[in-house]
Amino acid sequence: MSAAQPARASEPSAIEVLRQNFAGTVGSSLATFGRAMRTGVESAKIAAIDAAGLRLQWRETLIQAWFLIKVTAVPGVLMAVPFGVIVSAQVGNIISELGANALIGAAGGLGVIKQGAPLATGLLLGGAGAAAIAADLGARTIREEVDAMKVMGIDPVQRLVVPRVLAMLLVAPLLNILIIVIGIAAGYLVSIAALGVTPGSYWESFGTFTTQADVWVSIGKSVLFGYLVVVIGCQRGLEAKGGPRGVADGVNAAVILSVVSIALVNVLITQVVAMYLPTKLA
Repeated sequence: MSAAQPARASEPSAIEVLRQNFAGTVGSSLATFGRAMRTGVESAKIAAIDAAGLRLQWRETLIQAWFLIKVTAVPGVLMAVPFGVIVSAQVGNIISELGANALIGAAGGLGVIKQGAPLATGLLLGGAGAAAIAADLGARTIREEVDAMKVMGIDPVQRLVVPRVLAMLLVAPLLNILIIVIGIAAGYLVSIAALGVTPGSYWESFGTFTTQADVWVSIGKSVLFGYLVVVIGCQRGLEAKGGPRGVADGVNAAVILSVVSIALVNVLITQVVAMYLPTKLA
């Protein structure tokens, strides 16, 4: 018994195990965040230097942009329709009970422009774009193509990351505008067909309460979401290890981190806009 007691006493307690796991998780998360920030800053700096020196890889950028358009355009249309229908139907029912049917156009349109379109854009880019980018770069990493580029003196960030960042920043506002148009059109049809709103009152209220600032904020949010998505996807892809299983884990992490980051940043932007521009945008 005396020999068993010291061994039992040396085992860590449950609280100690939880503390170590929590500290390790927090430390790993902060380290990952730091590496992602470094990748984002480095890619922006290199893109600015290449643009000033007229050395941007426009061909690769357009190829990546076309790929992103192919994987997000049709899903974007399919997501825009339910966004516009749900916003107009839910808000329209409440407004109809208050006897203010003339305001359905403003409520539905602003809901799509300020929240529905940028969120749908971010989720599409985070689901399809981040997964594709992480899978591509992860496969290159485990095949040691990235290491070979470093040996030859080629910067992987300049060669692989910058074109994808530029492509994402090009596609994000275009996809956002597409979702706005389709979402508002879907909401308009629902309001006319199901809620009994006249076309004139719908567009009059929409034009009265919607400003250019609303559209610019929506586009700005989509660009920011796209930048977060592409940085996370590139960072997880370049750090993939452990063979195909590592690539799959990197893709999964890229999608989850992108969605969580978009949700948190959207809440922050909404609160800041509501605090500082309540009359124009809130």
